Amino acid sequence: MEDIDKLIDIISESASKKINNFIPGTSQIPVSGKVFGSTEIRFGIESVLEFWLTSGRFCESFENELKKFLGCRAVLLCNSGSSANLLAISTLTNKHTKDCMQVGDEVITSAVGFPTTVGPIIQNGLVPVFIDVSLGNYNILSDRILDSITPKTKAIMIAHALGNPFDLNTVMSIAKDKNLFLIEDSCDALGSTYGGKKVGTFGDMATLSFYPAHHITTGEGGAVILNKIKYKKVLESIRDWGRDCWCPPGVDNTCAKRFGWQLGKLPFGYDHKYSYSNLGYNLKLGDIQAAIGLAQMSRVEGFISSRRVNWEYLYNGLVELSDYFILPEATMNSDPSWFGFALTIKSNAHFNRNQLISHLDTKKIGTRMLFGGNLTLQPAFQNSKFRVHGDLSNSDLITRNTFWIGVWPGLTNEMLDFVINEIKSFVRTV
Repeated sequence: MEDIDKLIDIISESASKKINNFIPGTSQIPVSGKVFGSTEIRFGIESVLEFWLTSGRFCESFENELKKFLGCRAVLLCNSGSSANLLAISTLTNKHTKDCMQVGDEVITSAVGFPTTVGPIIQNGLVPVFIDVSLGNYNILSDRILDSITPKTKAIMIAHALGNPFDLNTVMSIAKDKNLFLIEDSCDALGSTYGGKKVGTFGDMATLSFYPAHHITTGEGGAVILNKIKYKKVLESIRDWGRDCWCPPGVDNTCAKRFGWQLGKLPFGYDHKYSYSNLGYNLKLGDIQAAIGLAQMSRVEGFISSRRVNWEYLYNGLVELSDYFILPEATMNSDPSWFGFALTIKSNAHFNRNQLISHLDTKKIGTRMLFGGNLTLQPAFQNSKFRVHGDLSNSDLITRNTFWIGVWPGLTNEMLDFVINEIKSFVRTV
């Protein structure tokens, strides 16, 4: 164990040096990244030494810590945020879910975002209804939602853009009044609050991602947040191959009648562990990943605080360039746990996005598009059925002119100063 302790210290020290030895213009400034220390490594090694591999005690502990942090009814881990979105939509189209959605039903969503918010809608035979977003806020124009509703509308599924909560007051009111399901894609927004309440706890369900770019990481990983426990059995079944059995891995006969069931057209007594009540997948998270996530939970409040501080630092440093950029803005009544700092180049600027991000790239400063931009323009959706409500002029502008830079906790003030100064220098000399 002494050798393992030394190895852990070496790895932790090496990770710290990468941050501290910053050389402007030479060192990379990524838009996102993982921050970890000895606890993550130690928990990971402990899990490896146990060699349980699939879902186990670390998964259970991680779910409990997330549940406690969010204040929700239940959390079910899975292997990615994209899988979490698939599980959420699949549960609400499942025959065992009361008033489930049917093929051809419509789901209101944002025209700008990450494709796997919308992909599961189409994959389940539903029709996404795209609505434009606001500039600076980058969330759905909530005042257009009510007019977009038809007799086929059954749900709303929206992501909190770059950690910035969407207008939950309006959206919740419409969902309740029109009896619509609401799924919050909170993959980029762990810790964001609206009216003092954590996002992900407003709708029927919500989703999280633990990819290394996100607020905490398990490497690959995600979760579904449940605010209504009635969805848990179906969701868990779809995640776990579609089986009817609810035994955790390595456990038999939780129901106390493993060979006493009659399901479908199977013979009486067919093994409950191999009886399937849903069309499902294997989307579970492994215990090694959960061990790392559990360790990250001890840092989550600090991570969120750092993201807010870094966002504010960038805003104060770039506010004098408001003649050239639409600066980001938080949703009223919210306190975002920011995922990134978005900038939209104004149409009358004397430079374009490609020129600026190419310059930043030469200085080793990472940038990203606002994910897929206007998703209706993406090749993946060209042969898919969808509906557009109103114009998408802001979404088009974002696709041409918007990018974002990082606010993750691994960034130092020295790095942020370099980013600010390079953007200012470019604007003034190009």
